[in-house]
Amino acid sequence: MRRLEGKVIVLAGSGAIGGACARRYASEGATVVIGDRNADVAAASAEELIAAGGKAVSQHLDGTSAESIQSLVDRAVTDFGGIDCFHANYASFVDGTISVDVLDLPMELWDEEMEVDARGFVLCTKAAIPELLKRGGGAMLYTSSGAAYEVAPIRVAYSMAKASILALMRHVATRFGPQNIRANVIAPGLILHPRLEKKFDEATKKAFMRSNMFKDRLGEPDDIAAMAAFLMSSDAKYVTAQVMCVDGGATSRA
Repeated sequence: MRRLEGKVIVLAGSGAIGGACARRYASEGATVVIGDRNADVAAASAEELIAAGGKAVSQHLDGTSAESIQSLVDRAVTDFGGIDCFHANYASFVDGTISVDVLDLPMELWDEEMEVDARGFVLCTKAAIPELLKRGGGAMLYTSSGAAYEVAPIRVAYSMAKASILALMRHVATRFGPQNIRANVIAPGLILHPRLEKKFDEATKKAFMRSNMFKDRLGEPDDIAAMAAFLMSSDAKYVTAQVMCVDGGATSRA
């Protein structure tokens, strides 16, 4: 399928999920402008797309800096004439490494989570929307997490930050929908990527599978990329203000 032919997509964040999204976007015809805090990772992703016959450029991105995010958008405008879609796809997971509740949570960790995941996505929105309006509309896509819904005794900063993204998305969809801008969220469940593969033994994987409706595997980055490509395409032209939980049924909501 070439559902994204001719579209320019800015992708902020190029880890395991971001890399899969970049490949899927390019395979469906999009030009991809990739930013990541690790410039080498972003460059490798762009080079992979170019080697496969796609169009891509990359640069360093500080997701907490308005100037850096604006520079990424400006790169798309300068090199390719504008943007049609923006995917905010980065996160801090700093409180995920400690098992504490809100009483014991160091506030500097809460501050970092909110600066990256909440404030950072607002900055992405402020940079992208004016350029989408110049194109007559487009799509904003935000990566959140199933943590926005889960009941958990730990990771309160991460869960709060991810929940804030849902509110931002609904604001964008409501405010700019009349100007032909769609906004949606993907909320991944546990997505198994190479870094987690090294950490998880088979018993741990099976423990996570028990919370899913599918018992034969965990999620993969390509599962997120497939949903992302749909939401960026004209196949989703009547889909907005939605949270798509790609989690094997771990969350089940009417």
